[in-house]
Amino acid sequence: MERLLDFFDTYFSRLSVPQFGIADAAEILILAFVIYRLIVWVKKTRAWYLVKGLLLLLVIWVIASICEFNAILWLFLNTLSVGIIAIIVIFQPELRRALEQLGQQSFTGFLGENRGTERFSDETRRELIEAAFSMAKVKTGALIILEGNVSLEEYERTGIPLDSVVSAALLINIFEHNTPLHDGAVIVREDRLVAATCILPVSDNMRLSKELGTRHRAGVGISENSDCLALIVSEETGKVSLAQKGQLIRGVDEEYLNSRLVEYQNKTVAQSRLKFRKERAKS
Repeated sequence: MERLLDFFDTYFSRLSVPQFGIADAAEILILAFVIYRLIVWVKKTRAWYLVKGLLLLLVIWVIASICEFNAILWLFLNTLSVGIIAIIVIFQPELRRALEQLGQQSFTGFLGENRGTERFSDETRRELIEAAFSMAKVKTGALIILEGNVSLEEYERTGIPLDSVVSAALLINIFEHNTPLHDGAVIVREDRLVAATCILPVSDNMRLSKELGTRHRAGVGISENSDCLALIVSEETGKVSLAQKGQLIRGVDEEYLNSRLVEYQNKTVAQSRLKFRKERAKS
């Protein structure tokens, strides 16, 4: 305890209150805004997982400094320069894409747009459910990826751009056998179907059932690399499955799928479930 108090006494004794003026306030606001926009961008990329890891390392470094763990501090200091270079090399595609987006954005886009809390509308949710179980009845294989906070642009670029309204008829037509767009995945962003025939990473999770094909493994794989929700229709069994955070749930029914989509949509599950039952009773 005495060592901890000595640490704070040593560091805080060096602090002094500088003179503060209008220019200083403006500079603080500018830096705060830039840092905020940087954090917003990072949260939409895979780099967010890296940032969380760096924060954990920072906590370890603070603890090591307080406790005077010299060996750990020596390792931190001698691997810092190498680690920065490794980060730049590994995340070079994300950094390049960020600079491209910065050059393409308008001023209002850079300031940030006011977006609703819901990821997609109720109409889109109903169309997804109708499409999934219509294809399941005739055993038409499908892979539909609903984008979350992490951007899927790198996978979107592997497919054919569509940018169309999400509808059951369109999804059924895309995944129909022997059509040009049936192979691969479709990506849904908010209420738009942005691309088809997208190539996704395949999961190498050895705990997955050996009877699962490439479609299911691709759905699990993309859910391991982002916060998306993957909707999968089996061509062999006609069952509808969901993949999220690397977990696969097989053989879901319409009500369960609706509740999971509501949850992913950021709506109240109980209210939407009641509404869904009323809609089914009317039909």
